[in-house]
Amino acid sequence: MSSLSTHVLDTALGRPAKGVPITLSIAKDDGSWEDVAHGTTNDDGRVADLLKADQQLAPDTYRMTFDTETYFSASASNVFYPVVHVVFNINEDDQHYHIPLLLSPYGYLTYRGS
Repeated sequence: MSSLSTHVLDTALGRPAKGVPITLSIAKDDGSWEDVAHGTTNDDGRVADLLKADQQLAPDTYRMTFDTETYFSASASNVFYPVVHVVFNINEDDQHYHIPLLLSPYGYLTYRGS
């Protein structure tokens, strides 16, 4: 089983993105998604308790949904991408997967972090 973390940085402001709601979902055989975890980024742009302490993820396809509209609306900023979906595969047991999101009002970037 594998662990997961995320980190959201607002590259337009050069600081962590506080207050971004995040939902983690797992792919179902019928093409739908089942939510498995929820959280909101803290002052450091991280969600310390996205997964419970004993919760691990089995190899499968997952989706992390970042509610960027809530984040940008809180500062009365324009938002072009109101939601960012990052779909990824966990292929190996006993690995740590880190999903960072670099965010600005008109763009975003993600990659597999360490």
